[in-house]
Amino acid sequence: MNKQILHVHVAEPHADSLARAAETMEALERQEVVDPYFGIGFADIGCMLAVLTPRRWNLIALLREKGPMNIAELTRVTGGNHKNVHQDVLTLMEWHILDRDEEGHIRAPFDELVLDVKLPGTKAA
Repeated sequence: MNKQILHVHVAEPHADSLARAAETMEALERQEVVDPYFGIGFADIGCMLAVLTPRRWNLIALLREKGPMNIAELTRVTGGNHKNVHQDVLTLMEWHILDRDEEGHIRAPFDELVLDVKLPGTKAA
């Protein structure tokens, strides 16, 4: 079974993501087998940290460690507030970092999250 990897890009130029998509389309047109690519992008580190807060990272890690759970189980295991856990799960699902399995439980489908952060360029002197 192949690892499911989520690529998290921060401040990636649009041209880079478009080039990656074009390369994939060209490979598909040549009828080549293309590995699945899962990626999300954020404009800057502040945007990423607003979505991937420490509490949400802990939810992702907990679901990877313990397996799929429903919101009530997640709330009990984390000792958190039901409303906050529910909102955290919804946010992570909106970003496709979490999803639901066949039984409706919340799961973290990715084996790895690879973080790629582009630093701002320097201004010309």
